[in-house]
Amino acid sequence: MNIPSNIVTLVLGIALTLVSLWYGQNHGLMPIAASDEAEAIDGIFDVMMTIGTGLFLLVQGILIFCLVRFRRRKGDTQDGPPIEGNVPLEILWTAIPAVVVFLLSIYSFEVYNSMGGLDPHASHDVGLHAHHSNSMNQKNMLALDLSSKNLAYGLGLPSESQEPVNLKVKVNAMQYAWIFNYPQGAIVSGELHVPVGKTVELDMEASDVIHAFWLPEFRIKQDVIPGRVTELVFTANKVGQYPIVCAELCGAYHGGMKSVLYVQTPEDFQQWLKDNSVEESSGETQKISSVAASAESQFIVPHIKSLGLLPEPEQLDQLHSNH
Repeated sequence: MNIPSNIVTLVLGIALTLVSLWYGQNHGLMPIAASDEAEAIDGIFDVMMTIGTGLFLLVQGILIFCLVRFRRRKGDTQDGPPIEGNVPLEILWTAIPAVVVFLLSIYSFEVYNSMGGLDPHASHDVGLHAHHSNSMNQKNMLALDLSSKNLAYGLGLPSESQEPVNLKVKVNAMQYAWIFNYPQGAIVSGELHVPVGKTVELDMEASDVIHAFWLPEFRIKQDVIPGRVTELVFTANKVGQYPIVCAELCGAYHGGMKSVLYVQTPEDFQQWLKDNSVEESSGETQKISSVAASAESQFIVPHIKSLGLLPEPEQLDQLHSNH
């Protein structure tokens, strides 16, 4: 029985669509989603996996079909037909990827904007108006430039958001450790503790080179730049501990620049604050040094030993003196 080619094409198209949709939603390639922001990012990834799976199956299916259907038969010594091209087909396979990329760009733009990534924070407008206003005198321009240095860039709360920030933590990135400074109780730590279900704001700055604060399970990443404060706002929704990774090549021991984020219940977090609070005194400086040394011994030294690159003690002393 000869089945019409259009029926075969329709059935194959439906099967391709169903397989792509199923795999796009069940790929299992992402780690656990532990923040409110992760849902939107996973949505983009699922759409991309659905489209990518469909295109992969379509292209590979056509290639396999052509290899079988148009293979050279035994005893066939003739040249193939002189086919020069198919303009409508070339337009089609150029237009479809262009439309897909355009739609994904709009989708990702909306998600990034909803996370506060494109919020002006007032500083973007300040710089624009300061340099393009002919009526502004030099004194006012200098005042605007100075004030803009106190404004943060990054993933913050959108201006129209009514959601309050429950916890602010200052983050200092240095080769090769993360230092977290809590205003409450003057706590300085080499690990980050946050309460579950609360909005947290990180005000981050680097003391040496560019770093990148990355939380894979939270689907967020933000550059940390010397001389400029970058902001990162998130809400953890699952209790647990999650790795903090530097995602920017920052030096020889970049791979050892790791820490841990502990998401705790509000009660456990308050207890942690109580247990770790110290008075603001000269002893805080000593605690910062001990935190840096602890981070080095916990994360850097094992990594260096595994590579056989452990430096001499004199070299480590010189590294400490530079920071």
